[in-house]
Amino acid sequence: MVLIESFLDALWLERGASEHTLSAYRRDLEAWAARLVEAGGDLLTPDEALLPAWLDERRRAGYQLRSNARLLSSLRGFYRWALAEGRIERDPLAEVRLPRVRPNLPDTLEEDEVERLLAAPDLATDLGLRDRAMLEVLYGCGLRVSELVGLSVDAVNLRQGVVRVRGKGDKDRLVPLGEEAVHWLTRYMRSARGALMSDATRPALFPGRGDNTMTRQTFWHRIKAHARTAGITRPLSPHTLRHAFATHLLNHGANLRVVQLLLGHSDLSTTQIYTHVAQARLEALHAEHHPRG
Repeated sequence: MVLIESFLDALWLERGASEHTLSAYRRDLEAWAARLVEAGGDLLTPDEALLPAWLDERRRAGYQLRSNARLLSSLRGFYRWALAEGRIERDPLAEVRLPRVRPNLPDTLEEDEVERLLAAPDLATDLGLRDRAMLEVLYGCGLRVSELVGLSVDAVNLRQGVVRVRGKGDKDRLVPLGEEAVHWLTRYMRSARGALMSDATRPALFPGRGDNTMTRQTFWHRIKAHARTAGITRPLSPHTLRHAFATHLLNHGANLRVVQLLLGHSDLSTTQIYTHVAQARLEALHAEHHPRG
């Protein structure tokens, strides 16, 4: 629908929303529009009583509370945009409250587990040195795996100790590397990178096969292999070291706004999940060590 696409265009332009986010919004809005058409209405003149009934039907059909909360968030975003654009005179969902959803706490690692993972690659090999540098940058900067494998040589300034990262919505940010990441990157670039590439003028900082940029899937397989070497048995995800980066910063007193900037989150509420992780860790420590825990 033209109306939905206009909203999605605005969402992309104003917030730099990713394709994944835009697809989720599109699915939610098209489903809501179809339901309204069945009831004889349309997007701009919805029957407000229809939404609670539809949400109840979705719950009975097996949709989780989190799914309905995301759906309602999509609809509220659309109607706020429509109101600001003058397409409606009042927000029909202004009084509808979002379901309270307990956040899913991301998988992370303890600091000693991170140290074991970082030390797992075999430094006697060029591949091992490359992987050590990648792990140090991933954890030291809190990057997404896609951001890490997409780094080019000219994105790194070892003298100033920063890396330029292109994140979601093609937004660039500068992230400090830290002493350890600078050390391992320097060592890797002086020896292993040239040995791994037949054409050292290619831009990829971390090459895969044939001088090409490494894929996310390849590096994820490497992480899992190094985790086995390190004796880490808990479930991991491609974001595990990113989660560890944020959680450990907060555990050591970092400001939430600073963590938001480092992670490249456009919304502070996205970063706030890590305060829950830190709180859960404190509660677990209290229960384990306090005599009345």
